[in-house]
Amino acid sequence: MARGKLRIYLGAAPGVGKTYAMLAEAHRRTERGTDCVVAFVEHHERPRTEVMLHGLEQVPRKELEYRGGVFGEMDVDAVLRRAPAVALVDELAHTNIPGSRNAKRWQDVEELLAAGIDVVSTVNIQHLESLGDVVESITGVRQRETVPDEVVRRAAQIELVDMSPEALRRRMAHGNIYQPDKVDAALSNYFRPGNLTALRELALLWVADRVDEYLKQYRSDHRVSKIWGSRERIVVGLTGGPEGRTLIRRAARLAEKGAGGEVLAVYIARSDGLTAASPKELAVQRTLVEDLGGTFHHVVGDDIPAALLDFARGVNATQIVLGSSRRKAWQYVFGPGVGATVARDSGPDLDVHIVTHEAVAKGRGLPVARGARLGRTRIISGWAMGIAGPAVLALVLNSVDIGLANDMLLFLAVTVAAALLGGLLPALASVAFGSLLLNYFYTPPLHRFTIADPKNIVAIVIFFGVAVSVASVVDLAARRTHQAARLRAESEILSFLAGNVLRGETSLEELLERLRETFAMESAALLERQSDVEPWTCAGRAGLGPALERPEDADVDMPVGDHMALALTGRVLPAEDRRVLAAFGAQAAVVLDRRRLREEADRSRALAEGNRIRTALLAAVSHDLRTPLAGIKAAVSSLRSADVDWSEEDRAELLEGIEEGADRLDHLVGNLLDMSRLNTGTVTPLIREIDVDEVVPMALGGVPEDSVELDVPETLPIILADPGLLERAVANLVENAVKYSPPGRRVLVSASALADRVEVRVVDRGPGVPDAAKDRIFEPFQRYGDAPRGAGVGLGLAVARGFAEAMGGTLNAEDTPGGGLTMVLSLRSAHGTEPVTESPGAAATPVPGGAEPASGDDGPGGAERERQTLC
Repeated sequence: MARGKLRIYLGAAPGVGKTYAMLAEAHRRTERGTDCVVAFVEHHERPRTEVMLHGLEQVPRKELEYRGGVFGEMDVDAVLRRAPAVALVDELAHTNIPGSRNAKRWQDVEELLAAGIDVVSTVNIQHLESLGDVVESITGVRQRETVPDEVVRRAAQIELVDMSPEALRRRMAHGNIYQPDKVDAALSNYFRPGNLTALRELALLWVADRVDEYLKQYRSDHRVSKIWGSRERIVVGLTGGPEGRTLIRRAARLAEKGAGGEVLAVYIARSDGLTAASPKELAVQRTLVEDLGGTFHHVVGDDIPAALLDFARGVNATQIVLGSSRRKAWQYVFGPGVGATVARDSGPDLDVHIVTHEAVAKGRGLPVARGARLGRTRIISGWAMGIAGPAVLALVLNSVDIGLANDMLLFLAVTVAAALLGGLLPALASVAFGSLLLNYFYTPPLHRFTIADPKNIVAIVIFFGVAVSVASVVDLAARRTHQAARLRAESEILSFLAGNVLRGETSLEELLERLRETFAMESAALLERQSDVEPWTCAGRAGLGPALERPEDADVDMPVGDHMALALTGRVLPAEDRRVLAAFGAQAAVVLDRRRLREEADRSRALAEGNRIRTALLAAVSHDLRTPLAGIKAAVSSLRSADVDWSEEDRAELLEGIEEGADRLDHLVGNLLDMSRLNTGTVTPLIREIDVDEVVPMALGGVPEDSVELDVPETLPIILADPGLLERAVANLVENAVKYSPPGRRVLVSASALADRVEVRVVDRGPGVPDAAKDRIFEPFQRYGDAPRGAGVGLGLAVARGFAEAMGGTLNAEDTPGGGLTMVLSLRSAHGTEPVTESPGAAATPVPGGAEPASGDDGPGGAERERQTLC
């Protein structure tokens, strides 16, 4: 059965119209006679979206009970039995409630696709797994509900449903996305213009990269070598000279002028040593190009202009930036130079920019450009000179009589020329043929292969010996020059590579990509196994070649130690390249070991942090717990003393001191135990639906009367939280606020709804906290300012944040307008939020989606929405 095709409507934020567009597509397909059903679509009580469901067949949802509630999920079995041609599945990143067939909805979709059913789905850009950190840095909200990027990338079609931030905010203000009571809060928080603009840029760039990948694949499949200028790609040719920085900055300015411009700096090391680049300068230039948003590439090529053009066409570049030559004027007699050659051979699809710089015509003299080895053309030229050269010379000398000695010198010159061009064998052929011609035409008796004068015999023998000796020396010198130049090029590559690895600037994937580029291979992979009988596993790979299960399956395999090997596909490498390949393999093993050591270091750091916490805990116990214990002991000893007759007032005062000390001990020990549970990951919240006005008042029992003003409306949405953890968190926040509030100023505890969140705010009018210290006050054993030692061990806020995060919420500090500090505890509302999945002995994993707006969309968007479809 053929696998079904996946089509995805991608949006930058809720409300842009993804679900509406998906339903509109379903109506179009139904009108064309396609068997299309709604497997799961959530309209979020939006009238226009709900209307679009009319006329479409809907598969009944599967009802599941969870913690006293009933939830509807997509019935995968029912959809498979129905077997439609197309199924509509909304919210691809949704997390199913416990008891469902799969943990994630995208896994349900995979089953439908495997059964041959085409699926149309929706997803927001913030739900892509790779963008979690970026989205959190933009919106301040961690996206807990994600879908692997590869699932979306495998889609046959991705359609971008786009809308400008202004249009989306107007839709929000008109009540087309959220209920009217949530609009103001949403517009001032998640749906701020800056947030929406950044998310929109993320969506556009992600789709652009997807289009670029498809274009590369299409060009590769159809063997398209002609450059398509779909976006500006600028290749900078570097020589390792001082002009490189100027070229990189110039290319970056060119890239900024074009939409989606990209800079690729490439250094081509040729084996004849045409350039002697400084590894230090190349490292500086690599850092510069990466700081400017470009990429650096290192390629080996015998012919620099050809290698540069091949690289540019391979990456579909549109422009090449080169520097004016550093050669002196007289050196142009050896050739036009790299810049002129590239400009001549670039063709009409590549623009070449020759940039002037301060080092023009001031650099060292460059050697004559020769091939690194005796190529086919050069060998043919050598044989032509060795065979035809003596014959042509003989024809010329037959018309001119200049003497036997001069004739021999001219034939010797032809032999040397043959050796320079083609090596030893053409030179030997020239010696043999030239000797015969000298004997036949110029040594008496003429036109006979005999020699009458013994002196001429000696001359011929000397000529033969000198010619063979000179040819051997010339050939040996050429070979030694080639070997030295190749070793020089290899040392440049290895020096540059070793410098990057030792500085820790290269990851395993980057190293393998550089290896692939250096040897012009299709793919490169590092395989490893635990023992000789264990199967091979891939530790890292680069390129688009097939995945390899064994090194023997590759075109080139290089053992690295006993249980590791490099595997390359694309072509067979000559034996002389394996030395550099072995060095790459050793460096890859070092990088892999370093990565694992870094992971071990991270684990050790976590253990060290736990040890630091325990040390601080002991220090806190040694002082802060001793004080109330000493007070209790003194009061008890006084009461038990028979030498003093205490009055009722004194006895009451002593008992009150004992009670206060016991309460303080109970509070401190409770916070210490809570902090220990949080650090060991043993907090298991029992999440259920509760009312905020039922829990918050219970948290105020430990503070003085008339010190807190409560403003918690009864109309707030029900939240998902653990009542005990919520009470402890709010109690710690209120206690901290009362402690720092000035006398006579009450602490305000209020609650309000914000989108699909409920915020509890604890507001004081104390001295406040600077922005630089707002995160530090949530760390364990931290007291801000000049708080006395008796003020506690500094765990209250740390425990409160830990409990908030364990329930899937957040706790942050803000400035109070007019002075003071406001603690904002944000929790998920039960409306439109799926329950959480718990695992014994660990903090519960909140269902993604509660921390960000609902992912459903509504409304056609009119002319304000643009769509971009790619196949």
